[in-house]
Amino acid sequence: MEAFFRGYAYDPHRHDTYAFGLTLSGVQSFDYRGARRDSLGGHAIVLHPDEVHNGRSGIETGFRYRMLYVAPRLIRQAMGEGGCALPFISTAVSQEPRLVAAIARALRDLDQPLDPLAVDDLVERLAQVLFALDPSACRAGSSRLDAPALERARDYLDAHATEAVDSSGLETVTGFDRFTLARQFRAAFGTSPYNYLVMRRLDRARRMLAESMSPADTAFACGFADQSHLTRQFRRAYGVTPGRWRALQRQIRG
Repeated sequence: MEAFFRGYAYDPHRHDTYAFGLTLSGVQSFDYRGARRDSLGGHAIVLHPDEVHNGRSGIETGFRYRMLYVAPRLIRQAMGEGGCALPFISTAVSQEPRLVAAIARALRDLDQPLDPLAVDDLVERLAQVLFALDPSACRAGSSRLDAPALERARDYLDAHATEAVDSSGLETVTGFDRFTLARQFRAAFGTSPYNYLVMRRLDRARRMLAESMSPADTAFACGFADQSHLTRQFRRAYGVTPGRWRALQRQIRG
């Protein structure tokens, strides 16, 4: 995505993906891990999955930025056998040349469809830079992740996203107890099984809202308790209400 904001941009929210950004102009300000961060033109941004953040302009004239969202499983796969856990960039805002170059390259063709090989290339470049900047992603003596079992857990959550999923079902398909599963799932995908499930419901909700389904019907179809439950989760994930999001989509299409 590419966007321009003056003043307020987003309420506190989180993603279940990595967010890679590049500030194009102005000052992009946000709160992240207990501190204010300011990104100027040409600075790179890396937000880790499941970390709460907000957004606003740091100066009156506003800011413009581009952002790319990448599933943690793709980063893990691209790290290869050397990776034991998801890499973490604690500063969020960086001028590190390798990181800025990798993110700028990934975002340069934002307006054009990417073919599969181009996607593989940009993900691999991002993963290797992250790995280089966080060697602790493979700590000596750390336990290896059971990738096939974790993929089965993810597939199960994808297939049952609109249902009430309990831990016993995941224990059956993975062979893990619920606490081992929670630890390994977070290491592999950057978020908990529950948060992953909620985001899949929200993916479905966005599609339905874009097709003009009412929020109440959307909530029911996507496995939320009611419309207010959908609204709370939607705002927590995206920083806006379902109604506001739908209005923005109409403006973009109009």
